[in-house]
Amino acid sequence: MLLGIGNRAAIHRPKHRHIETLSMIRLLFSLACVSFLAACGSTQLNEAPEDLGAFSARVIHVYTDKAKQWPLSRSAEPSEWNAPMENAMETRLRRYEGGQEYDVAVSLEGYMLAPPGVPVLVNPKSVVVVNVFVYDVANETFLAKKQQMEIFEDTTGQSAILGSGHSRTKEEQIAGLSLNIADAIEEWIAEQHAENGWFNARAEPAPATE
Repeated sequence: MLLGIGNRAAIHRPKHRHIETLSMIRLLFSLACVSFLAACGSTQLNEAPEDLGAFSARVIHVYTDKAKQWPLSRSAEPSEWNAPMENAMETRLRRYEGGQEYDVAVSLEGYMLAPPGVPVLVNPKSVVVVNVFVYDVANETFLAKKQQMEIFEDTTGQSAILGSGHSRTKEEQIAGLSLNIADAIEEWIAEQHAENGWFNARAEPAPATE
């Protein structure tokens, strides 16, 4: 009887291995699909402009000095964010040449740059929190004051499998997040313009009569 049980176990064992192999193939295929789709959706510096009406940036401020580095993050000084954030913000917002001036400020509040983790199983993703301010110069009023935004880094083919801590340097993570900050702000103010008319052209004042 014991021999019979052993034989049956031996007969079924290859079937279990076959099922495990198929499951692994499906998992790898799914990860490959996710990686491909993620890579296709990466944010680019020179994407098509949004509809910002009469918007024109007078000044663009970037503040990083009070930013907090969160636990588990790769080590990075707040000052390392200045140039990448300024470049991304200037590139995205200076291309709008409407007839009305606005000031835009972004304050980096905190960040976590993903460290190397265990691929697939523990795959941390870099994230930042910023506050955004938009000021209408002519009307001397804030359209947005301390609008908080949480922004994650893009997932690429490599980072989907390995994690960005393995596939990107600290500098690449900061540059990618800086671009995503500018992209998110640009999209958000475009939404506000569409919904609330933030940058609608104002009527020209009537000429003075003698």
